[in-house]
Amino acid sequence: MLGLLLYCRSGFEKDLANEIQDKASQLNVYGFAKVLAESGYVVFQCYQPDEAEKLIKGLDFSRLIFARQMFATSVFIEEMDVVDRVKPILAACAEFPLCGDLRVEYADTTDGRELSKFCRKISVPLRQHLRKNNKLTHKENPSKPVLHVFFTATDAAYVGYSLNHNNSPLPLGILRLKMPHDAPSRSTLKLDEAFQTFIPKNEHDERLRGSLHAVDLGACPGGWTYQLVRRSMFVEAVDNGAMDKALMDSGLVTYCPEDGFKFKPRKNNIYWLVCDMIEQPQKVAKLMAQWVASGRCKEAMFNLKLPMKKRYESVQESLQIIDDEIHDQQAGKYQLQVKHLYHNREEVTVHLRLLNK
Repeated sequence: MLGLLLYCRSGFEKDLANEIQDKASQLNVYGFAKVLAESGYVVFQCYQPDEAEKLIKGLDFSRLIFARQMFATSVFIEEMDVVDRVKPILAACAEFPLCGDLRVEYADTTDGRELSKFCRKISVPLRQHLRKNNKLTHKENPSKPVLHVFFTATDAAYVGYSLNHNNSPLPLGILRLKMPHDAPSRSTLKLDEAFQTFIPKNEHDERLRGSLHAVDLGACPGGWTYQLVRRSMFVEAVDNGAMDKALMDSGLVTYCPEDGFKFKPRKNNIYWLVCDMIEQPQKVAKLMAQWVASGRCKEAMFNLKLPMKKRYESVQESLQIIDDEIHDQQAGKYQLQVKHLYHNREEVTVHLRLLNK
Protein backbone atom coordinates (compact mmCIF):
# COMPACT_ATOMS: atom_id res chain seq x y z
CA MET A 1 0.00 0.00 0.00
CA LEU A 2 1.13 3.53 -0.77
CA GLY A 3 -0.13 5.17 2.41
CA LEU A 4 -3.26 6.84 3.77
CA LEU A 5 -5.71 9.19 2.11
CA LEU A 6 -7.69 11.38 4.48
CA TYR A 7 -10.50 13.87 3.76
CA CYS A 8 -10.77 17.21 5.55
CA ARG A 9 -12.41 20.60 5.26
CA SER A 10 -10.85 22.73 2.54
CA GLY A 11 -8.21 24.98 4.08
CA PHE A 12 -7.35 22.56 6.90
CA GLU A 13 -4.95 20.34 4.96
CA LYS A 14 -1.84 21.46 6.89
CA ASP A 15 -3.58 20.89 10.20
CA LEU A 16 -4.59 17.37 9.20
CA ALA A 17 -1.06 16.74 7.90
CA ASN A 18 0.42 17.79 11.26
CA GLU A 19 -2.04 15.56 13.07
CA ILE A 20 -1.49 12.43 10.99
CA GLN A 21 2.29 12.91 11.13
CA ASP A 22 2.07 13.04 14.92
CA LYS A 23 -0.33 10.10 15.29
CA ALA A 24 1.60 7.89 12.87
CA SER A 25 4.90 8.50 14.68
CA GLN A 26 3.24 7.41 17.94
CA LEU A 27 2.73 4.03 16.22
CA ASN A 28 6.36 4.06 15.00
CA VAL A 29 5.20 4.55 11.43
CA TYR A 30 7.08 7.19 9.48
CA GLY A 31 6.51 8.97 6.22
CA PHE A 32 5.58 12.36 4.83
CA ALA A 33 2.34 14.17 4.12
CA LYS A 34 1.60 15.39 0.60
CA VAL A 35 -0.46 18.55 0.93
CA LEU A 36 -2.22 20.51 -1.80
CA ALA A 37 -3.73 23.70 -0.41
CA GLU A 38 -7.55 23.95 -0.54
CA SER A 39 -7.78 20.41 -1.99
CA GLY A 40 -9.88 18.94 0.82
CA TYR A 41 -7.63 15.91 1.32
CA VAL A 42 -4.16 14.82 2.43
CA VAL A 43 -2.05 11.83 1.40
CA PHE A 44 0.30 10.42 4.03
CA GLN A 45 2.89 8.35 2.19
CA CYS A 46 4.62 5.73 4.34
CA TYR A 47 8.32 5.07 3.92
CA GLN A 48 7.55 1.36 4.29
CA PRO A 49 4.67 0.37 1.94
CA ASP A 50 3.27 -2.34 4.21
CA GLU A 51 2.80 0.09 7.10
CA ALA A 52 -0.32 1.69 5.64
CA GLU A 53 -2.26 -1.35 6.82
CA LYS A 54 -0.73 -0.91 10.25
CA LEU A 55 -2.16 2.60 10.35
CA ILE A 56 -5.72 1.71 9.35
CA LYS A 57 -5.67 -0.94 12.08
CA GLY A 58 -3.79 1.01 14.75
CA LEU A 59 -5.16 4.53 14.32
CA ASP A 60 -8.53 5.06 15.98
CA PHE A 61 -10.40 7.05 13.36
CA SER A 62 -12.85 8.41 15.93
CA ARG A 63 -9.89 10.03 17.74
CA LEU A 64 -8.67 11.95 14.70
CA ILE A 65 -9.67 15.59 14.94
CA PHE A 66 -9.43 16.99 11.43
CA ALA A 67 -10.08 13.84 9.36
CA ARG A 68 -13.53 13.21 7.86
CA GLN A 69 -12.55 9.89 6.26
CA MET A 70 -9.51 7.60 6.19
CA PHE A 71 -8.46 4.71 3.98
CA ALA A 72 -5.30 2.95 2.89
CA THR A 73 -4.49 3.62 -0.74
CA SER A 74 -2.37 1.51 -3.07
CA VAL A 75 -2.03 3.71 -6.11
CA PHE A 76 -2.90 7.00 -7.76
CA ILE A 77 -4.14 6.32 -11.28
CA GLU A 78 -3.65 9.16 -13.76
CA GLU A 79 -4.66 9.72 -17.36
CA MET A 80 -7.20 6.92 -17.43
CA ASP A 81 -8.71 6.08 -20.78
CA VAL A 82 -12.11 7.79 -20.66
CA VAL A 83 -13.51 4.92 -22.73
CA ASP A 84 -12.65 2.35 -20.04
CA ARG A 85 -11.88 3.62 -16.54
CA VAL A 86 -13.01 0.35 -14.94
CA LYS A 87 -10.05 -1.73 -16.16
CA PRO A 88 -7.25 0.24 -14.40
CA ILE A 89 -9.33 0.45 -11.21
CA LEU A 90 -9.81 -3.32 -11.23
CA ALA A 91 -6.08 -3.79 -11.73
CA ALA A 92 -5.32 -1.45 -8.84
CA CYS A 93 -7.37 -3.47 -6.35
CA ALA A 94 -6.24 -6.90 -7.54
CA GLU A 95 -4.52 -7.65 -4.21
CA PHE A 96 -7.25 -6.17 -2.02
CA PRO A 97 -9.31 -8.35 0.32
CA LEU A 98 -12.92 -9.05 -0.63
CA CYS A 99 -14.85 -5.87 0.20
CA GLY A 100 -18.45 -5.50 1.31
CA ASP A 101 -19.18 -1.96 0.12
CA LEU A 102 -18.03 0.52 -2.51
CA ARG A 103 -17.59 4.28 -2.05
CA VAL A 104 -16.93 6.36 -5.15
CA GLU A 105 -16.26 9.86 -3.85
CA TYR A 106 -14.63 13.23 -4.40
CA ALA A 107 -13.34 16.16 -2.37
CA ASP A 108 -15.77 18.51 -0.66
CA THR A 109 -14.59 21.53 -2.63
CA THR A 110 -16.04 23.57 -5.47
CA ASP A 111 -13.98 21.64 -8.02
CA GLY A 112 -14.60 18.34 -6.28
CA ARG A 113 -18.37 18.74 -6.20
CA GLU A 114 -18.37 19.11 -9.98
CA LEU A 115 -17.41 15.41 -10.04
CA SER A 116 -20.46 14.29 -8.04
CA LYS A 117 -22.65 13.47 -11.05
CA PHE A 118 -19.79 11.64 -12.76
CA CYS A 119 -19.07 9.60 -9.60
CA ARG A 120 -22.69 8.52 -9.30
CA LYS A 121 -22.73 7.49 -12.96
CA ILE A 122 -19.55 5.42 -12.90
CA SER A 123 -20.49 3.71 -9.62
CA VAL A 124 -22.98 1.42 -11.36
CA PRO A 125 -20.70 -0.27 -13.94
CA LEU A 126 -17.77 -0.24 -11.51
CA ARG A 127 -19.80 -2.06 -8.86
CA GLN A 128 -20.95 -4.64 -11.42
CA HIS A 129 -17.40 -5.37 -12.60
CA LEU A 130 -16.02 -5.54 -9.06
CA ARG A 131 -18.63 -8.13 -8.15
CA LYS A 132 -17.99 -10.08 -11.33
CA ASN A 133 -14.27 -10.17 -10.50
CA ASN A 134 -14.90 -11.23 -6.89
CA LYS A 135 -13.58 -8.01 -5.36
CA LEU A 136 -16.97 -6.95 -3.97
CA THR A 137 -19.69 -9.02 -2.32
CA HIS A 138 -22.94 -9.34 -4.29
CA LYS A 139 -24.84 -7.77 -1.41
CA GLU A 140 -23.57 -5.08 0.92
CA ASN A 141 -21.72 -6.76 3.79
CA PRO A 142 -20.84 -4.56 6.79
CA SER A 143 -18.45 -7.18 8.17
CA LYS A 144 -16.08 -6.73 5.21
CA PRO A 145 -13.71 -3.85 4.37
CA VAL A 146 -14.94 -0.89 2.34
CA LEU A 147 -13.46 -0.28 -1.11
CA HIS A 148 -12.78 3.39 -1.92
CA VAL A 149 -12.29 5.10 -5.26
CA PHE A 150 -11.55 8.79 -4.75
CA PHE A 151 -11.62 10.83 -7.96
CA THR A 152 -9.59 14.03 -8.21
CA ALA A 153 -10.53 14.43 -11.89
CA THR A 154 -12.59 12.41 -14.35
CA ASP A 155 -9.42 10.55 -15.39
CA ALA A 156 -7.55 10.38 -12.07
CA ALA A 157 -8.32 8.57 -8.81
CA TYR A 158 -6.86 7.08 -5.66
CA VAL A 159 -7.92 3.49 -5.00
CA GLY A 160 -7.84 1.84 -1.59
CA TYR A 161 -9.84 0.33 1.25
CA SER A 162 -10.77 0.97 4.87
CA LEU A 163 -11.87 -1.23 7.74
CA ASN A 164 -15.62 -1.02 8.25
CA HIS A 165 -15.28 -0.51 12.04
CA ASN A 166 -12.63 2.20 11.70
CA ASN A 167 -13.93 4.72 9.18
CA SER A 168 -16.79 7.13 8.69
CA PRO A 169 -20.03 5.50 7.50
CA LEU A 170 -21.20 8.83 6.04
CA PRO A 171 -20.88 9.90 2.38
CA LEU A 172 -17.73 12.06 2.16
CA GLY A 173 -17.57 11.71 5.95
CA ILE A 174 -20.20 14.45 6.25
CA LEU A 175 -23.30 14.54 8.45
CA ARG A 176 -25.66 16.85 6.57
CA LEU A 177 -28.42 18.47 8.59
CA LYS A 178 -31.39 20.60 7.62
CA MET A 179 -31.53 24.07 9.11
CA PRO A 180 -34.61 24.35 11.37
CA HIS A 181 -36.84 27.15 10.10
CA ASP A 182 -37.44 28.54 13.60
CA ALA A 183 -33.87 28.39 14.93
CA PRO A 184 -32.41 31.81 15.80
CA SER A 185 -29.00 31.18 14.19
CA ARG A 186 -27.12 28.69 12.03
CA SER A 187 -24.86 27.87 14.98
CA THR A 188 -27.67 25.55 16.12
CA LEU A 189 -26.43 22.98 13.59
CA LYS A 190 -23.09 22.74 15.40
CA LEU A 191 -24.64 21.44 18.61
CA ASP A 192 -27.08 19.19 16.76
CA GLU A 193 -24.20 17.59 14.85
CA ALA A 194 -22.14 17.30 18.04
CA PHE A 195 -24.92 15.45 19.87
CA GLN A 196 -25.40 13.08 16.94
CA THR A 197 -21.65 12.53 16.54
CA PHE A 198 -20.54 12.10 20.15
CA ILE A 199 -23.57 10.58 21.89
CA PRO A 200 -24.44 7.02 20.79
CA LYS A 201 -27.95 6.87 19.39
CA ASN A 202 -29.02 4.18 21.82
CA GLU A 203 -28.11 6.54 24.70
CA HIS A 204 -30.04 9.59 23.45
CA ASP A 205 -33.15 8.71 25.44
CA GLU A 206 -31.15 8.81 28.66
CA ARG A 207 -28.46 11.46 28.13
CA LEU A 208 -30.51 13.85 25.96
CA ARG A 209 -33.90 13.33 27.55
CA GLY A 210 -36.44 15.99 28.38
CA SER A 211 -36.53 17.40 31.93
CA LEU A 212 -32.73 17.51 32.20
CA HIS A 213 -31.26 20.83 33.35
CA ALA A 214 -28.67 22.61 31.22
CA VAL A 215 -26.58 25.77 31.16
CA ASP A 216 -25.66 27.57 27.92
CA LEU A 217 -22.71 29.94 28.38
CA GLY A 218 -22.60 32.68 25.75
CA ALA A 219 -26.11 31.77 24.67
CA CYS A 220 -27.18 34.85 22.64
CA PRO A 221 -29.19 34.74 20.41
CA GLY A 222 -29.99 31.13 21.31
CA GLY A 223 -28.76 28.78 18.58
CA TRP A 224 -27.46 26.22 21.09
CA THR A 225 -30.26 26.84 23.58
CA TYR A 226 -32.66 25.96 20.75
CA GLN A 227 -31.25 22.40 20.55
CA LEU A 228 -31.71 21.94 24.30
CA VAL A 229 -35.25 23.35 24.28
CA ARG A 230 -36.32 21.20 21.31
CA ARG A 231 -35.34 18.23 23.46
CA SER A 232 -37.51 19.67 26.30
CA MET A 233 -34.62 20.50 28.63
CA PHE A 234 -34.70 23.35 31.17
CA VAL A 235 -32.01 25.88 30.25
CA GLU A 236 -30.23 28.70 32.01
CA ALA A 237 -29.12 30.94 29.12
CA VAL A 238 -26.12 33.00 30.21
CA ASP A 239 -25.24 36.06 28.12
CA ASN A 240 -25.41 39.84 28.28
CA GLY A 241 -26.95 39.87 24.79
CA ALA A 242 -30.64 39.46 24.02
CA MET A 243 -32.18 36.02 23.54
CA ASP A 244 -34.62 34.92 20.85
CA LYS A 245 -38.19 35.78 21.94
CA ALA A 246 -39.69 32.43 20.87
CA LEU A 247 -37.21 30.58 23.07
CA MET A 248 -38.03 32.78 26.03
CA ASP A 249 -41.73 32.18 25.42
CA SER A 250 -41.20 28.41 25.60
CA GLY A 251 -41.25 28.49 29.39
CA LEU A 252 -38.09 26.34 29.47
CA VAL A 253 -35.48 29.13 29.44
CA THR A 254 -34.26 31.26 32.32
CA TYR A 255 -32.29 34.27 31.10
CA CYS A 256 -29.16 35.13 33.11
CA PRO A 257 -27.53 38.42 31.97
CA GLU A 258 -24.08 37.58 33.33
CA ASP A 259 -20.49 36.97 32.29
CA GLY A 260 -20.13 33.30 31.34
CA PHE A 261 -16.75 33.07 33.11
CA LYS A 262 -18.23 34.28 36.41
CA PHE A 263 -21.60 32.52 36.32
CA LYS A 264 -22.33 29.94 39.03
CA PRO A 265 -25.42 27.71 38.86
CA ARG A 266 -27.96 28.31 41.60
CA LYS A 267 -28.73 24.63 42.04
CA ASN A 268 -26.71 21.43 41.92
CA ASN A 269 -28.83 19.79 39.23
CA ILE A 270 -27.05 20.70 35.99
CA TYR A 271 -26.57 17.81 33.60
CA TRP A 272 -25.41 19.57 30.41
CA LEU A 273 -23.06 22.51 30.09
CA VAL A 274 -22.76 23.87 26.55
CA CYS A 275 -20.61 26.77 25.41
CA ASP A 276 -19.90 28.52 22.11
CA MET A 277 -18.22 31.67 23.43
CA ILE A 278 -15.75 33.55 21.25
CA GLU A 279 -12.77 33.42 23.59
CA GLN A 280 -9.23 32.08 23.63
CA PRO A 281 -9.41 28.26 23.38
CA GLN A 282 -7.13 27.71 26.38
CA LYS A 283 -9.33 29.94 28.54
CA VAL A 284 -12.50 28.10 27.52
CA ALA A 285 -10.85 24.71 27.98
CA LYS A 286 -9.87 25.54 31.56
CA LEU A 287 -13.38 26.79 32.40
CA MET A 288 -15.04 23.68 30.99
CA ALA A 289 -12.65 21.39 32.85
CA GLN A 290 -13.35 23.23 36.10
CA TRP A 291 -17.10 22.75 35.68
CA VAL A 292 -16.80 19.05 34.95
CA ALA A 293 -14.08 18.25 37.50
CA SER A 294 -15.92 20.05 40.31
CA GLY A 295 -19.19 18.25 39.55
CA ARG A 296 -21.12 21.40 38.57
CA CYS A 297 -22.30 19.47 35.49
CA LYS A 298 -22.30 15.87 34.28
CA GLU A 299 -21.32 16.49 30.65
CA ALA A 300 -19.99 19.43 28.68
CA MET A 301 -20.13 20.20 24.96
CA PHE A 302 -18.14 23.22 23.82
CA ASN A 303 -16.30 24.83 20.94
CA LEU A 304 -12.66 25.91 20.92
CA LYS A 305 -12.06 28.83 18.54
CA LEU A 306 -8.76 28.26 16.73
CA PRO A 307 -6.05 30.61 15.49
CA MET A 308 -5.30 30.88 11.78
CA LYS A 309 -2.00 29.03 12.18
CA LYS A 310 -0.92 25.99 14.22
CA ARG A 311 -4.48 24.89 14.83
CA TYR A 312 -3.52 21.32 15.74
CA GLU A 313 -0.95 22.57 18.22
CA SER A 314 -3.53 24.94 19.73
CA VAL A 315 -5.98 22.06 20.22
CA GLN A 316 -3.30 19.91 21.84
CA GLU A 317 -2.41 22.71 24.24
CA SER A 318 -6.09 23.11 25.21
CA LEU A 319 -6.53 19.38 25.74
CA GLN A 320 -3.47 19.34 28.00
CA ILE A 321 -5.05 22.12 30.08
CA ILE A 322 -8.16 19.97 30.48
CA ASP A 323 -6.11 16.96 31.52
CA ASP A 324 -4.07 19.00 34.01
CA GLU A 325 -7.17 20.57 35.56
CA ILE A 326 -8.98 17.25 36.04
CA HIS A 327 -5.91 15.61 37.53
CA ASP A 328 -5.23 18.61 39.80
CA GLN A 329 -8.74 18.24 41.20
CA GLN A 330 -8.31 14.45 41.43
CA ALA A 331 -11.60 14.05 39.60
CA GLY A 332 -10.74 10.62 38.17
CA LYS A 333 -11.09 9.12 34.72
CA TYR A 334 -12.80 11.07 31.98
CA GLN A 335 -13.99 10.73 28.40
CA LEU A 336 -12.84 13.33 25.89
CA GLN A 337 -13.90 13.52 22.25
CA VAL A 338 -12.77 16.19 19.79
CA LYS A 339 -13.77 16.73 16.18
CA HIS A 340 -13.67 19.37 13.50
CA LEU A 341 -17.29 18.87 12.55
CA TYR A 342 -18.83 19.64 9.18
CA HIS A 343 -20.74 22.65 10.53
CA ASN A 344 -17.66 24.04 12.31
CA ARG A 345 -15.54 26.74 10.75
CA GLU A 346 -12.42 27.98 12.58
CA GLU A 347 -13.15 25.83 15.62
CA VAL A 348 -13.37 22.30 16.92
CA THR A 349 -16.08 20.80 19.12
CA VAL A 350 -15.19 19.01 22.34
CA HIS A 351 -17.25 16.63 24.48
CA LEU A 352 -16.11 16.04 28.06
CA ARG A 353 -17.51 13.97 30.92
CA LEU A 354 -16.25 12.11 33.95
CA LEU A 355 -16.59 8.35 33.90
CA ASN A 356 -16.77 7.73 37.63
CA LYS A 357 -19.50 10.17 38.67
